[in-house]
Formats: sequence, structure tokens, C-alpha cells
Amino acid sequence: MAAHRLRGLCQARVGLLAARFSQWDSGTEYRSAHSLDKLYPPRRDGAGGGGTEQEQKPPSALDIPLARLTVSYSRSSGPGGQNVNKVNTKAEVRFHLASAEWIPEATRQKMALMHRNKINRAGELIVNSEESRYQMRNLAICLEKIRTMVTEATEKPKVVSKETSQKLIERVEKMNRERLRQKKIHSSIKQSRKADFD
Repeated sequence: MAAHRLRGLCQARVGLLAARFSQWDSGTEYRSAHSLDKLYPPRRDGAGGGGTEQEQKPPSALDIPLARLTVSYSRSSGPGGQNVNKVNTKAEVRFHLASAEWIPEATRQKMALMHRNKINRAGELIVNSEESRYQMRNLAICLEKIRTMVTEATEKPKVVSKETSQKLIERVEKMNRERLRQKKIHSSIKQSRKADFD
């Protein structure tokens, strides 16, 4: 009786697995939860592709061409036990900043100034990540860092109005006056504590 029940369960499991494999064969491809497509999907803000739409697209929506990047993996540092010693999980992404035409010229110059400590002698901007245990997740973090750098470099500085700057100056002067007043009070308290030996 128990053997008959066990055989029925095994056949049901085999049927489920066969159904799943037939779904995979029908055109859908299995992707891991840590694949680059799921972690770092390309942004599709505009439908269709024209030269004017590419220019009108905001810089935060720029797709980073993976073919132009040099990606390498190495052993990660820090805690992690055996995994750190065996698996190359740290991702390092580099590209030549001056010849990266997918970034506008003005943005490239500003990035060179803002991130000059991340550029080597060959002119390559180097970004690395070892936050995760997975290579693809670290690669996605690197790509998001590059996208953030481009966004920060394209943002225009905020213009402060005269009224706002005047208010800020008045606030600082008021804080300085209050600080000096508190200092005088503290000084007088210290003076009153001194004993006269005359």
C-alpha cells in the first residue's frame, strides 16, 4: 500500500517536471534571478529610435553599451568565509572616458574633474563593487554607479536667488552673535567662580 502511494507521488512529480521542461522548450528561456537582464534592465523610455529622440532623452535614461566596457572579476576582500576564498565575485568595470561617445562631451569633461581619483594614467574610469556574493549583482551595481556618475555630471547647479542668499547671510550673522553672547555669559560665570586671595 505504501509502495503504491509512493509510486503515485513520484509519477506526479515527474509529470510536473515534464510540464515545466516543455514550457522551457516552447520558447521561454530560463533566467536566473541574478542574471544581468533582471538586475540591470536596459531603460526603454521612448518607443522607436530616431536621432532626435536620442538627443532629447534625459542622461539618466542613457543605456550603457556593455560592448564598450572592460569587465573583470577577482576575489573579494572582507568577510564571507570559504566563498570569498574560492569565487571571483568582485566586479571591476573600466572604460576610456575621453573616447566614450555615448556620454556627451561636456558631461565627460565634468566627470573627469569630479572623479579624477578614479581615472588611471591611461585615461580609463574604473568602477568596482564587492557588495554582493554574486558576480552579476556586483556588475549591475557597477553599471548603476556609472549611470549615477553620468547623471550627477549632467545636473546643472542650482541658482540661488538674491533674497535667499541674503537670508542665509543674516542667519549666519545671527548665529555668530548668539555664539558670542553665550561665550560672554560663560566667561562671566567662570570669572565669578574665581576666589579673591587679597
